[in-house]
Amino acid sequence: MIECVFLDKITSEMQTAMENERPAGVHLSFFSEVPDCEKEKYLQRADAFLTATYKVDKSLMEKAVNVKIVQKMGVGIDNIDAVAASSLGIIVKNVPGGNANGVAELTMGLIIDVYRRITSLDKMSRKGEWGMWTYRSSSYEIKGKKHGIIGFGHVGKRVAELSHAFGTELLYYNRTQMNENVEKQYGIKYVSLEGLLQAADIVSIHLPFTVETKDFISKREMDMMKHDAVLINVGRGGVVNEKALYEVLLKGKLLGAGIDVWEKEPLQSQNPLLQLDNIVATPHIGGGTVDAAQNILRSCFQNILRTCKQDKIDTVC
Repeated sequence: MIECVFLDKITSEMQTAMENERPAGVHLSFFSEVPDCEKEKYLQRADAFLTATYKVDKSLMEKAVNVKIVQKMGVGIDNIDAVAASSLGIIVKNVPGGNANGVAELTMGLIIDVYRRITSLDKMSRKGEWGMWTYRSSSYEIKGKKHGIIGFGHVGKRVAELSHAFGTELLYYNRTQMNENVEKQYGIKYVSLEGLLQAADIVSIHLPFTVETKDFISKREMDMMKHDAVLINVGRGGVVNEKALYEVLLKGKLLGAGIDVWEKEPLQSQNPLLQLDNIVATPHIGGGTVDAAQNILRSCFQNILRTCKQDKIDTVC
């Protein structure tokens, strides 16, 4: 029996979903439910760690002397010390594309919300205020807009498909340019970062957090954008400099922003961005759907089974 420990806190509904996807031959324990006095034992006998956002550092892995794999439920492995894992002979795996559709759909939802002021109007309506005319002069349609996509991986490609259906003109910037066939497939044009920021009505960010992408979009980049542009970040917190974004939005230099990922998570109520009415804030829910969870869990358990059975597998995605 393979001993797998899920490290994050979990709801009863999610626990049931995980148990439903758990294959034969895998025993699943939930670390948050283990008494403190028993946690060391669970770490020592674990064959696999399953994590969403729980920080898996060197000290934790050193205690888990039998762990063969740290499996990420998602794409970004920034909460896992992959270097330490490699030094300890532990495999790190993620699930590329497992939640791409969910994140892409949220991207479009945030764009629509910012453009049509849905959240603000909902709040007004609940207070008995009739906002029929309030935001008409600052509400827009997606059709005909230029949508600049920064990061053209699984999520970026799915966003392109959905955005195209709304009638946008698509631009993208990526570390490497796609080949001509891929660009034709998605009806998208490669441009420089500066060119994208200057031309796009909508800028959506789909980048991981790395040393290279920290503050990737800061004041300099925001100053290049149109005054009526919309900025969406569903990549990772820290890719967009929040202080710069607050100042730009406060001065009305952008129409608005939709943010799902934050420099500090969980998001704190005193974050100054939450004081603004031209921002839509969500709590890192891009891939948070039942559909994505089922797809991701199946892939996670397959990786765990293959690794713990010592089948050949790549060490780090």
